[in-house]
Amino acid sequence: MPVTAVTDLPVVELFSSIQGEGPLVGCRQVFLRLAGCNLDCAYCDTDFQPSKCARIETQPGSEQFLYWENPLESTRLLAHLSTWKHQQPHLHHSLSLTGGEPLLHAEALKAWLPQLSTLFPIQLETNGTLPQALQLVIDQVEWVVMDIKLESQTGEPTPWAQHGEFLRVAVKRSCCVKLVVGPGTSESELVQAAQLVRDNAPDSEVFLQPCTVAGQCSLNGRILLQWQALIAEQGVRVRVVPQTHCFLAVL
Repeated sequence: MPVTAVTDLPVVELFSSIQGEGPLVGCRQVFLRLAGCNLDCAYCDTDFQPSKCARIETQPGSEQFLYWENPLESTRLLAHLSTWKHQQPHLHHSLSLTGGEPLLHAEALKAWLPQLSTLFPIQLETNGTLPQALQLVIDQVEWVVMDIKLESQTGEPTPWAQHGEFLRVAVKRSCCVKLVVGPGTSESELVQAAQLVRDNAPDSEVFLQPCTVAGQCSLNGRILLQWQALIAEQGVRVRVVPQTHCFLAVL
């Protein structure tokens, strides 16, 4: 069997779109989605399973794709992104490194990110459970967007201790926290999440993100206003931002 180099990455897809969540909502980004995840969240609607081929958009926003054999080595992908940068140098605000859980591939990313960051600043989207892996790459990213995985939404116990340790590393960069909430979310969960942020990353902002169900926000505005106030009472900055890309019908 062929040996996979430690610097090769299992890529699901590469495409250009509008960031629909978190602090850079509305910005045009390159999205690099990596395969694999260490969690199994009930609400997840993302295809992050490893596949034989990666789906690579031909031109930014074209929704036309090439298929490259996995795993990918950096030279080919960097050349593709360099072409995008040369053709439209002011289009993309940054690159979103997402998954799955990209930090499962921290050793390879440690080699990739110095090169990728010469093209675009890097935003890391993560489930916030692998603090040791984050240590390997924290100096190469500009933004860390970390989920707090609430048990009411994921179906699994919230990893509070891991989240706290992760935040203490993430604060070395611009860091924020995303809370996916839904009809089953309890106020006690929200208070504990807010206190976790306050105690470990007090300058970080919380983004309250209602689940999208059948193309609609799963919570009414009155509830979201109450929950925003509840989190703010803990001394944490909080915004309510739904998944805007769902309403725009973009990737």
